[in-house]
Amino acid sequence: MKPSQALVAFLILALLGSVAAPGQKDQKEKEAADQVVDSGSFGIFMSGHRVGTETFSITQDHNGSLIKSEFKTENDPKGVVSELSSELHLSAAGDVRRYDWRQDSPERATSAILPNDQLLMQKWTTATQPKEQEQPYLLPLSTNILDDYFFVHREVLVWKFLAASCKQEKGVVQCPVKQRAQFVTLDPSQHASSPIFAQYLGREKISFKGSEREFNKIELKSDSETWLLWLDDQFKLVRIWIESAQTEVLRD
Repeated sequence: MKPSQALVAFLILALLGSVAAPGQKDQKEKEAADQVVDSGSFGIFMSGHRVGTETFSITQDHNGSLIKSEFKTENDPKGVVSELSSELHLSAAGDVRRYDWRQDSPERATSAILPNDQLLMQKWTTATQPKEQEQPYLLPLSTNILDDYFFVHREVLVWKFLAASCKQEKGVVQCPVKQRAQFVTLDPSQHASSPIFAQYLGREKISFKGSEREFNKIELKSDSETWLLWLDDQFKLVRIWIESAQTEVLRD
């Protein structure tokens, strides 16, 4: 179902951008060059042990969105530290304008996804292959980037799902339970694309930071794994659980 422009603007620009209800927003805010939609950090835990931190920010202006993220491993038994960073530029319609990925440690590597006509092109280098490599993808510009270690990309995908599947009534966002939507995704680190299904599972109470709280629950399901995500009442991502990898992601 194609979302209305008003709903997309409400969910992606208003609901998650700490703005007032329609008609109450200050004109200066409307004209702000960059609006911070979300920022913070996620702790990544495997089998209960913290193994990394992702620090991220999402900003928007009238041209589109910029999703920036940095990932760093922690508590490695061998003392190896991996440091990664990425920048995802999206148009106002949510299409890929550019994606840049960089690894500084333990080895240097780079990767970029660029529009090529109506398709996507990946260019990358590694420590062992310093000469730039290229790979085209027969994928539309609306493809969703879901790169390894950058969990904020899943939050952005969920927002697109909500904009396409939910509706606003009297200032309240209502989502149909168990209605599935399919999205095309690309994992640049794996040089692989795949479909993924998103589904709203309703509200659920879970233990979060020492207290029981109720959140919105979303399922992302691919051919190989299932991710469960919980979002607060501002639709900001607070928790991810990946059963197959025994991995939990928590907002700090």
